Amino acid sequence: MTHPTTTLLARYAEGGLGLDDAALWSIEVHLDGCADCRGQLAAHATPATTDLLDRVAVSLDRALGTSPSPARHRTLAGAVNRRWFAWTLLPWLAVTAAVLGCGVLLDAAEPSLPSLVLLLAPVAPLPGVAVAWSRQIDPVWELIATTPAAGLAMVLRRTLAVLVIVVPALLVAGVSTGTSLALTLLPCLAFTAATLVLGARIGVQRAAIALAVTWSVAVLLPSLAARSLSPVLQHGSTAFWAVSTVVLAAIIPLTASHFRRLASGN
Repeated sequence: MTHPTTTLLARYAEGGLGLDDAALWSIEVHLDGCADCRGQLAAHATPATTDLLDRVAVSLDRALGTSPSPARHRTLAGAVNRRWFAWTLLPWLAVTAAVLGCGVLLDAAEPSLPSLVLLLAPVAPLPGVAVAWSRQIDPVWELIATTPAAGLAMVLRRTLAVLVIVVPALLVAGVSTGTSLALTLLPCLAFTAATLVLGARIGVQRAAIALAVTWSVAVLLPSLAARSLSPVLQHGSTAFWAVSTVVLAAIIPLTASHFRRLASGN
């Protein structure tokens, strides 16, 4: 067992100034099971803090003595919601599926237009990815974002949950319109990875919005105006998207430290 240093305990007692979230979480988890370190922490507490803790302890003892024991219910659905999925995602995923469905219908109704399925594929997962890690949308954001389980691992789990729904929808849309499946899926995966890489710096929600706007202005709207697919979605661009997806996916693990303070960026 690795104990926090005296310096770390002193800084923690002063309010954790200069410590990142991961360091704070590890100290708190350690203090739960180490009486020696709790004793050292008490030695660094100021008189005002000690007095406050004594008053809180007395108040809690009085409240616990007169309250029934809480019932704990652990369910699979609760674990899925916390770690893999936020149910507030469902309306956004439904909208994504509906937009792709409209793209399929428009491709059939207006064959002269460039494939809307291809044009929408890169940005299709972005609403779900943005909502999957957003304090404005997730009703239990504060509870999740302050736990040791938060961070890149949870972002990846929730992103995978989004792709599990979006990718099959893209496959169905691609097959229905006869578009290239490689050019349907690879840009989707590349933009998802790019959202996480950029999101480590500016927040996932902001990254998703920035990429969606950039794609719409640079590729989607010009393609519709010219009634011709952009070169980045022609058959010769498959290798570009494959390499981009691999490179961006390789960068994601390197951004793990930045996701410790995602609460400030979302």
